[in-house]
Amino acid sequence: MAAPSPVPAHRSAAFLGLYALASAGGTVAWLPLFTLLLPMRIEAVAGDARIGLATFVAVAGAIVASAANIAAGWASDRSVERGGGRRRWVAAGLAALVLAYPMIALAATPVAILLAVLLVQVAVNLLLAPLLAIMADEVPDAQIGFASSLLAFGAPLASAFLALLVAMPDLGMATRLMVVPVAAILLTAPFLILKAAPRAGEPVRSTPPPPRDLAIAWFARLLVQIAGNVVALYLFYYLRGVAAGQSAESVAARTGQLLTIVNLLAIPAALLCGRLSDRTGRRRTILFGAAAVAAAGLVAMGTADHWLAGAIGYAVFAIGSAVFVALHAGFAMLLLPSARRRGRDLGFLNLTNTAPSIIGPPIAWLLIGPEGFGTALIALAALTLAGGAAMLAVRGS
Repeated sequence: MAAPSPVPAHRSAAFLGLYALASAGGTVAWLPLFTLLLPMRIEAVAGDARIGLATFVAVAGAIVASAANIAAGWASDRSVERGGGRRRWVAAGLAALVLAYPMIALAATPVAILLAVLLVQVAVNLLLAPLLAIMADEVPDAQIGFASSLLAFGAPLASAFLALLVAMPDLGMATRLMVVPVAAILLTAPFLILKAAPRAGEPVRSTPPPPRDLAIAWFARLLVQIAGNVVALYLFYYLRGVAAGQSAESVAARTGQLLTIVNLLAIPAALLCGRLSDRTGRRRTILFGAAAVAAAGLVAMGTADHWLAGAIGYAVFAIGSAVFVALHAGFAMLLLPSARRRGRDLGFLNLTNTAPSIIGPPIAWLLIGPEGFGTALIALAALTLAGGAAMLAVRGS
């Protein structure tokens, strides 16, 4: 039996562009729902009990998402071993989305909402896990930094899509929910048509990366993601606190504008740092720098006493964090111990995205006091900086 052909030395701009759109499609599949559409459905179903239901749904969803991502990655590994490839699993995830979203639209009880959300989590991770592993399979090491930086496109595009849905008052909730999987399919399907690149066997290195490297990278990302989760959860309340005298509606509108600006600024920052990491090979240093920038933004937020200072601090944090998370995804792929288990191992790495939803809020709850968010934000800055520093301890790649 002939040995597998190596991954091409260079992937075309068309390939990378279509992959970026497909990745954005994966973000569209979940971000509009969990940011706004699901809270609106929960309020319609649960009324005054919405906070309790939303919390329970979030925790249960995070647990199911963690398991589903690992299982989907493992299943796509098996398909690759058998010559079937991972794209069929991405397509299965899209098909599952088409079934799951109507369940949310039709749910009339808390139990129905919970079951529908769990199905969405399974569908989303069935889509995302093999899609991320495709990058590890088909993008050469020399382009992994730039390719991973393209993941930064997802959040701005999904946020803009959500803003468009909300800006159309004539659209009912059911229609909005039906449109989401359609948009995900339109963004993702063109990439699935591309033929898979020949898959490399094992990583072309003299020795495999030591397991400690991946463990350190996992822990580092977890620390940074805890801060990101807490800030996202409490951002509105924080900004209300530093915008003294402004109404909730005014703060909400300004927060939306701030998020749009920050998400757009994160794209060129991630692309520049990704390209720089490929050309210089100083991936760990750049990751530490991104974490340090994010930590500085948290310190600025923690010491701000008016809206502008708090908004600037958040922008600095969010951009640094977005660069770290995007580039970390590609860097971690270089640390995977086996090409045969990329999907499964990336699924374990994905725990750093879901575990903070469980770990972060209790930490913030303990540290947020009557005087505001200052102590919590300084503590999160320390965690973020520690995450960046941990990356410097990685020896490989």
